[in-house]
Amino acid sequence: RGPRQPRDRFLPRLDVFFPEGDLDLRVNRLVNKVFFEGQVKYNFINGDITAFLRYRYYGLYRITQLAFFDSISFSNVQKFSNGDFDRVRGTLVFLQWPHDYTHRTFALFEVDRISSNQLEKQFNNSKTNNYIRLGYQIGTPEDSRSNAIVGESRARTTQLFTAAREIGPGGFGFTGALTYGFTFLKGDFKYVKLEAETLKRFDVSENTFLVGRAHLGSIPYRKILRTAPTVDPVDRYSIPRTEFFSLDGRENLKGLKAKRPGSEEFHATFEYFFPWFLDAHHDVLRLRWQTWYWILYSGYGTAGFDRSVYRDFRTWVPDVGIGFESTFGLRGRYRFFFSGVVARALKGSGGVEARVSVKSYR
Repeated sequence: RGPRQPRDRFLPRLDVFFPEGDLDLRVNRLVNKVFFEGQVKYNFINGDITAFLRYRYYGLYRITQLAFFDSISFSNVQKFSNGDFDRVRGTLVFLQWPHDYTHRTFALFEVDRISSNQLEKQFNNSKTNNYIRLGYQIGTPEDSRSNAIVGESRARTTQLFTAAREIGPGGFGFTGALTYGFTFLKGDFKYVKLEAETLKRFDVSENTFLVGRAHLGSIPYRKILRTAPTVDPVDRYSIPRTEFFSLDGRENLKGLKAKRPGSEEFHATFEYFFPWFLDAHHDVLRLRWQTWYWILYSGYGTAGFDRSVYRDFRTWVPDVGIGFESTFGLRGRYRFFFSGVVARALKGSGGVEARVSVKSYR
């Protein structure tokens, strides 16, 4: 018998989000220069489930990734028993060229096969979405949201706060991507999509800081397929539903309850962090609490299907809230981020929204 491999060669990661009911489980293993990863995303309220299998090779000048995925999404809880669903199966090749620690270039080629058994979506059924995406990134490599903009947007880890990213004192990040959906190679959609995001950390004092983020998305070119006023705007164009931008209450404006899709979107958020305690060892509920920040939050944004939404201030929604982000350990080996926020949109009929997330890290 040879020596036993250490258990740490298997690197599990678990994220749980409430009240949406999202669970994200990843199990990784690194063998020589090849990284193997299995990922499952599951919503135990609606029953949505997505599975990924990835192979990533680390070369001297380039990282190459091959991935396969299968995603099934149910419309809502009420229709779950009827079996109405949307399904996307696909494969992709993802290339990354690290120029240095903070500068990277990306290229993605992806083929998605889209199907649905809902009658109102039959025109968007049994279709293929082929696209190429080119991107550039400035910032830390472990910024999952920025990595999703230039790469696998479907697989991104959802986060409550911008500061969950690895952004140090005075840190700055920028990500830009161009996506071209084409009809050759049996593709059924044709569009051009632009997306950019920037973030900046401002250190107010030794232990307090402000994180600002701005996101802009636009689909300047798309074909009109249907013009009837009874057709949902997301079904009028030669764009898959999953490629539209969306304002929601998780990563974007925390006070929104219903998602607001669009081909034009902008939002900005600000999060002011100030500590309750830092580098401590408070034992409560059999957990060792190490750090706790209180957070004052504000945001402002809009989304729609025409560029006139930027000029129509009736479509802009401000929101405010208060939250926290803490870290705790379990049994001296497992460590977690515990985050929560209570926010309210200052326009519209929505009430107070509350969200909580638990995220493991090593």
